[in-house]
Amino acid sequence: MTEPVRTAPIVLTFQGGTLRVEGIAPRPGLAPAAEGPGARSAAEGPGARSAAEGPGARSAAEGPGARSADEPGGDGGGPGASVDGEPLDPACLPASCRWDARERVYRAPAIDYAELVLRLRARGVPFTDSARRYEALPLAPLAKHDPFPYQREALEAWAARRSRGVVVLPTGAGKTFVATLAIAARQRSTLVVVPTLDLLNQWYDGLSAAFGVPIGLLGGGYNDVLDLTVTTYDSAHLHMDRLGARFGLVIFDECHHLPSPSYALAAKMCLAPFRLGLTATPERADGRGYEELIGPIVFRREITELSGQYLAAYDVVRLEVPLSEGERAAYEAARAVYIGFLRANGIRMPEGWGQFILLSSQSDAGRRAFEAYRRQRSLALCAPGKIDVLARLLHAHRADRTLVFTEDNATVYQISRQFLLPAITHQTKVKERSAILEAFNRGTLSAVVTSKVLNEGVNVPEANVAIVLSGSGSVREHVQRLGRILRRSENKTAILYELVALGTSEQRVSDKRREHVAYQ
Repeated sequence: MTEPVRTAPIVLTFQGGTLRVEGIAPRPGLAPAAEGPGARSAAEGPGARSAAEGPGARSAAEGPGARSADEPGGDGGGPGASVDGEPLDPACLPASCRWDARERVYRAPAIDYAELVLRLRARGVPFTDSARRYEALPLAPLAKHDPFPYQREALEAWAARRSRGVVVLPTGAGKTFVATLAIAARQRSTLVVVPTLDLLNQWYDGLSAAFGVPIGLLGGGYNDVLDLTVTTYDSAHLHMDRLGARFGLVIFDECHHLPSPSYALAAKMCLAPFRLGLTATPERADGRGYEELIGPIVFRREITELSGQYLAAYDVVRLEVPLSEGERAAYEAARAVYIGFLRANGIRMPEGWGQFILLSSQSDAGRRAFEAYRRQRSLALCAPGKIDVLARLLHAHRADRTLVFTEDNATVYQISRQFLLPAITHQTKVKERSAILEAFNRGTLSAVVTSKVLNEGVNVPEANVAIVLSGSGSVREHVQRLGRILRRSENKTAILYELVALGTSEQRVSDKRREHVAYQ
């Protein structure tokens, strides 16, 4: 990096998801020749820092306006500050800082706010912090609930890493309660980011009940930003360039969604020094992690560690359902056409899926191969034998609360019509969905059939039976479906049935999605 010099009092401001650092310029004659403003965008900055370099923890016992010794904010300065015009140690600036030649300022992604301020303060460099616009809040939970030991340990582990990091707990283990403890401990303006509108409503209700203060909503037709606000990942992506300085704590619920490029950009445009990620399934197929955006995984407990005491005890039963002779012949014929096309074109799955889709649209052989793929898949996912087993299971568990999961909507509607069960898909209207789930929890309905939309972000504490008729090879999806039935209640034992078409590719899919300690 070009060695900077002081030119005027240093002022930090937030602008469009970046930090604008006025009062520092490159040494004369060494300025980069043609760098434009924000030569590297907030999303592209290479220096988003890990949790260990973030601001320090502050105990809940401190007053709401107190700032810990290394929390960013306020005016800097102190002994040893450099004299105007003298060179500054380049280490004063994060590696992500880039020279904006048009405005003659340095810029950094907003996420590097904590690191930038701490570096300046540690070296005694005077500065004015006009970037942060979040508030200290006098928050106290209305109801005093003693946390479970693992919830207390999770909060302590998070605070020990300077209040930045990911807490991994199974569905039903009280991740939301851990978040309210974190909000009460930090007492800063807080933004909660969630993936779905259902979770938006759940968090709104939960925070309202926990703190008894007005809660803002951003998304789902609302644009009401308050000191405690809930938003969706999509809305955060759209609005973080103007709201990124508004919050000192940001909580990413179901944070496994965050590392995708557009959502990650929202995290980088937010200067919140305190960050908490919550998920039951942190691993991603693309291998992307959380260090740069939230911090490392600071605490983790698996289903097997909590079941029986803090979660319901559970059983998992895999039922292998044979195809009839006619179905087997049809399956093998269709699969031969599909596999033959893949081999003829050198396509390897699953990485070659995009190539298969492209080539299948370019010839009659390709179209036949695609139809054959759909036929063999349909026979495996929704074999008539599976429907017969489903009928027996629904009858055996008629006194229980049962969730039926399938891979596709067509099967959902088929089952809904055949067994007169209410269906929930992405096409179900919000009010209808809420009415179905309310009736299910109340006991008016004993079973609901769905595809993927109830995998996460739904509160069905009374559910104790799950029947997976079909699904993807995703470990996350399978664990989420199990998690839907693990909410603890007196004398509750949950059971998950997995129906697999015998002698089909679905057996390999089942083996893959069961690669989790919960199924060992």
